Amino acid sequence: MGGAWTKEFADAPDALKCNADHRTVVQAGGVTIGGGEFITMAGPCSVETERQLMETAECVVRAGARVLRGGAYKPRTSPYSFQGLGEEGLKLLALARAATGLAVVTEVMAAADAPRVAEYADILQIGSRSMENYALLEAAARTGRPILLKRGMVATVADLLRSAQCILSYGNSQIILCERGIRTFETATRNTFDVAGIAVLKEATHLPVIADPSHAAGRRSLVPALARTAVAAGADGMIVEVHPHPEQAWSDGDQSLSFAEFETMMADLVPWCELQAQFRRVAEPVA
Repeated sequence: MGGAWTKEFADAPDALKCNADHRTVVQAGGVTIGGGEFITMAGPCSVETERQLMETAECVVRAGARVLRGGAYKPRTSPYSFQGLGEEGLKLLALARAATGLAVVTEVMAAADAPRVAEYADILQIGSRSMENYALLEAAARTGRPILLKRGMVATVADLLRSAQCILSYGNSQIILCERGIRTFETATRNTFDVAGIAVLKEATHLPVIADPSHAAGRRSLVPALARTAVAAGADGMIVEVHPHPEQAWSDGDQSLSFAEFETMMADLVPWCELQAQFRRVAEPVA
């Protein structure tokens, strides 16, 4: 398994499987990621207001999500775009966790902010633009919190695993890899969803792998189809954007699902997840 990829991913030896049943299970806020259950992380791109976040948290937990996502610090391309609420957003995420029982994942953008974000979040997200910010990777790793590591927009699978190796080298093995689409010549979607990358990562590494169909699609109508694809490829979960009023969202409204759309998608995914669970049981090596 991992041994077959030793040459391809020689710079990330600690991320590779030792044998077929070698896997890391990440524990975060009472949620098990990589243990066989398909885990959904859902919430708004940006934390905007207490009402917006609480309504979203209540919706996603009812529909079956286990982790609440929301950006307190936002890495925006335009300096004129909403940059996030900062620590006030972190406090709102903690409030939503207390009210719903959801674990919390949020992005950390600067090494100096890592300890503060770790006080509030169960999982620290390293965004695609920060995947090769090695000072940030070190600071996040040293908090001891699980790390959600997103693949960079122009990064290869090998590049992603080198960043994972960096985190591992600082003694933090609680890493969740995320395929969120990469830049190609295609313009019909925001990014190109590399489903083959999920399959490669699941075969080569012992780390959990999730998908981000929202950033891959860029259009909310495509998100459910990409979510089903992620399940079929063997992903351990997904992270998806949900907003009470996507057309009024302060960021990423075009790719955010409404409450009704999210509930429908989650219900439609049930048989897909059950089928994948059956396949895993059949494929598991006999002790």
